[in-house]
Amino acid sequence: MKGALLINLGSPESPTPKDVKPYLDEFLMDKYVIDVPYLLRAFLVRGLILRKRPEKAAAAYAKVWTDEGSPLVVISKRMYEKVKPQANVPVALAMRYGNPSLMAGLQELQDKGVTEVLLLPLYPHHAMSSTVTVLDKAEEIRKKHFPNMKFTSVPAFYNKPDYIKNLSDSIQKHLNGFDYDHLLFSYHGLPERHIRKTDVTKSHCKIDGSCCNTPSPAHEFCYRHQCYETTKLVVKALGIPEGKYSQTFQSRLAGDKWLEPYTDVEVNKLPEKGIKNLAIVTPAFVADCLETLEEIAMEANHQFKEHGGENFLAVPCLNDDDEWCATVSKWINDWAK
Repeated sequence: MKGALLINLGSPESPTPKDVKPYLDEFLMDKYVIDVPYLLRAFLVRGLILRKRPEKAAAAYAKVWTDEGSPLVVISKRMYEKVKPQANVPVALAMRYGNPSLMAGLQELQDKGVTEVLLLPLYPHHAMSSTVTVLDKAEEIRKKHFPNMKFTSVPAFYNKPDYIKNLSDSIQKHLNGFDYDHLLFSYHGLPERHIRKTDVTKSHCKIDGSCCNTPSPAHEFCYRHQCYETTKLVVKALGIPEGKYSQTFQSRLAGDKWLEPYTDVEVNKLPEKGIKNLAIVTPAFVADCLETLEEIAMEANHQFKEHGGENFLAVPCLNDDDEWCATVSKWINDWAK
């Protein structure tokens, strides 16, 4: 019997340092997130980062927390509730970190008699710290607890026509009535070394002005290329003229060289260029979360206006949009045939 598992990032149990600390520990100790040897990772995370970060992160979570809980988990559950009745096979929901756990999601499917699972990481673009860690952890759990299960995974869907249509339609709907001067595509950032590590050719990714536009097998796993392709396809679908949009990367950590240009730096510069009405879309996320609600809708909004901007719109993610939920259901049903 077949079934599907929707998988998103996850969230702390509450916006308190007590609950944020174990969540950050699980997240940052992941070898695909901070990809350095274990002892160095433990020193960085447990010896340095976790001393102060939980308090700061808890304060940020508290700004976006809802009566129902974490926005990411709440929205993911709403999406799941819409997908479930449209799918022809059992569907469960899991988070890579926190609850509901991958173990619980797979157990739920096994209890329903499922032996073949479609893993559907809710990340449009392939990355070590998202797609790879989800599939690796799921396989680790399968080997230990569900050895008779068989897995299939949905590859990055950054350029799938139905996804691009859903994303473009959603952006158009939310831009309706907002006379923007500029549309900024802000993607989650990654250390540049992650891009090079996922280069299957070991030589293509130069992270310059040309490699993402030069055909290569590396693009199947290249986060940077896939982000630029999503932007290109949405711009074409919406007919946005050259010069009225740009692309940046957000959420970097200090220390390493991360993908550029940086969202916060560029947002601060835009008013100087005469841009007074700014809209930002965050296509690396399918559900609104800390990075979209606090970092963009609150902090970027504030910074833009502090530097002379006037009107700001944070375009919501796809969330539990009906068309998007129908698309995910169709992917599951097409696989299950």
